[in-house]
Amino acid sequence: MDKFTVLESVAAPLRIINIDTDMIIPKQYLKTIKRTGLGTGLFSEMRYREDGSENPDFVLNQPAYRNAQILVAGDNFGCGSSREHAPWALLDFGIRCVISTSFADIFYNNCFQNGILPIKVSPEDLEKLFDDASRGANATLTVDLENQEIRGPDGGKIHFDIDPFKKHCMLNGLDGIGLTMEKASAIDSFEKKLSERAWA
Repeated sequence: MDKFTVLESVAAPLRIINIDTDMIIPKQYLKTIKRTGLGTGLFSEMRYREDGSENPDFVLNQPAYRNAQILVAGDNFGCGSSREHAPWALLDFGIRCVISTSFADIFYNNCFQNGILPIKVSPEDLEKLFDDASRGANATLTVDLENQEIRGPDGGKIHFDIDPFKKHCMLNGLDGIGLTMEKASAIDSFEKKLSERAWA
């Protein structure tokens, strides 16, 4: 998993509440267990028309936001089913950070396991970020995880809270497997002792 330290990017504004995991990645894309290739299906029912062509009105199809790595979204992002394909699709598209006032618990935790930083802010701060994001390529946000702040294009700062353990994992690029591998020498030592005891 890639480390998350400081991210500077255009932010795409998605002023929709209750974006569920089926909207993020519809069920027809769930046949794969690979984490790659799902970016094309991200928000597909909003990104594409019935004939398969792009919907020019959808934010991620607009030139200013095609390479956005930050998503500013409405309340209760990631609700619905617990499919891990949702953060996989976001990451495969290039989204490394989602900012909202609230997230569904399972989606929130899945983000951390996949290298996406979900940030909770107040409704007032979210409005400021929507305003910044609406300026498109003329404005970028900087997300500084170490200092737990979002810096706007005009110098404004928004502080955010995060669990210290989750912060440690993100800064060091550690998912569940990575955390286990940090203890590799202790695990090897334990297994060696166990093996010696079995042969004694």
